[in-house]
Amino acid sequence: MVLSQRLMAVSDLVSAGNRLADIGTDHAFVPIYLVEHGQIPSAIAMDVNPGPLARADDHIRMHGLADRIITRLSDGLDQLAPGEADTVLVAGMGGALTVRILEQREGLAGDVKELVLQPQSEIASVRRFLERSGWRIVSERMVFEEGKYYQMMRCVPGKMRLSAAEAEYGPCLMQERSTVWSGYLLWRKEILDRNLLRLQNAEGERGEKRRREILEQRRMIDACR
Repeated sequence: MVLSQRLMAVSDLVSAGNRLADIGTDHAFVPIYLVEHGQIPSAIAMDVNPGPLARADDHIRMHGLADRIITRLSDGLDQLAPGEADTVLVAGMGGALTVRILEQREGLAGDVKELVLQPQSEIASVRRFLERSGWRIVSERMVFEEGKYYQMMRCVPGKMRLSAAEAEYGPCLMQERSTVWSGYLLWRKEILDRNLLRLQNAEGERGEKRRREILEQRRMIDACR
């Protein structure tokens, strides 16, 4: 099993020896890779749609792992019983959906050892949800693949307090200051500059409010750099 750069970075965040629940598994690439390489003993590959779940089941059987990876039709965490998994993985979904899935299970922080998340959007909102829900971000990765930036994080039960910049750009990423992350900041600033240029002739309170928001976001980026 050969993974994309994004999925490899996600896989690297799963702690060795943990039982995995992969929510929205699609093709079950991550569970297959982790079990094949001996990094985890078993996994539950879950998806809300029968089609992707059938594809996942086919891939699992092709790799001879049906005794160690089971598939399960489930809307998010609905069909995951307490104590079945040590790691919950939610990757490749929008931020709002990621939060909705995690909100389904009250007391999740007392049930599993870690979350591995790779939201596709609204990442600051996901970090704020973790902050108020008893999760602490302990590791982050960022990759640039096929013209897109992807952020992923590993979280464990605990407390954290994030600044506005940390919520937006990642507390661990800000400390590590990787080349990819620095490129992401430049890309974000270019977008903000283009938006500011489009607003230069905007009039009224709404246009002025948006200009102030963009300038504040640019200041935040400058402070991060």
